[in-house]
Amino acid sequence: MSDDILTLAPPPADAHLAYGSDPNQFLDLRLPSSGKGKSPYPLVINIHGGYWRAKYNLDHAGHLCAALTAKGLGTANLEFRRVGNEGGAWPGTFADIRAAYQFLLQNAQRHNLDATRIVVMGHSAGGQLALCLAAHETSVTHVVSLAGVVDLQRAYQLHLSNDAVVEFLRGTPGEVPDHYREANPMELSIPGARQWLIHGVSDDVVPPDFSRDYVAAKQKRSGKQKEDVHLLEIPAAGHFDVIDPRTSAWKQVEETVLQLAV
Repeated sequence: MSDDILTLAPPPADAHLAYGSDPNQFLDLRLPSSGKGKSPYPLVINIHGGYWRAKYNLDHAGHLCAALTAKGLGTANLEFRRVGNEGGAWPGTFADIRAAYQFLLQNAQRHNLDATRIVVMGHSAGGQLALCLAAHETSVTHVVSLAGVVDLQRAYQLHLSNDAVVEFLRGTPGEVPDHYREANPMELSIPGARQWLIHGVSDDVVPPDFSRDYVAAKQKRSGKQKEDVHLLEIPAAGHFDVIDPRTSAWKQVEETVLQLAV
């Protein structure tokens, strides 16, 4: 089962960098080993999933980051305050994502990274955070959602993962409507970024219709609200297959990311 990726120790990172003072405000940076003096590397910023909860950390995403780094890309695997951490949940979790992004922009040259070639990618709940970042940071031009929780109203209606979205947003849509408007990619405008929604057809954790309906809704927008959004469905792939470099599904994810990064 591909969900064993959650328990496998990841390959080591090249650097462990703090972007804030909280113990959870750090990132694991991996750089290609093809030698110094090369042109600045494209960068993939990865946001892990886990329904925004503290019980899940960035370790399992180290495998996909290492796989992308082996293909010549720099990768930054983000950690952040989550539900259960002091300061976690909305808006603190998202504030950390924005802070990490700004930190990477400011320090790109120091690590031989090309700040003009950045792909922001997120899995599951990380897909929501990635798309939310693209909506709030206009310099994000390429974003990938892997099996993303991209409609928070629907996540609430389906009670996904025992109402994880209620914990994350600190209430129901009736109690904190502003939070659902500010955080929900389905409701946000993302006109400046090319978006790829990738979802396994056999995903039983986040239904594939989340990505299908998101893309259909966004493609209907026109004028200033028009968005560059695309869907890739992978037959027979489950929730964790899209982040596991050992799977055939990963090959399609990797190809998409490489095309966006160059």
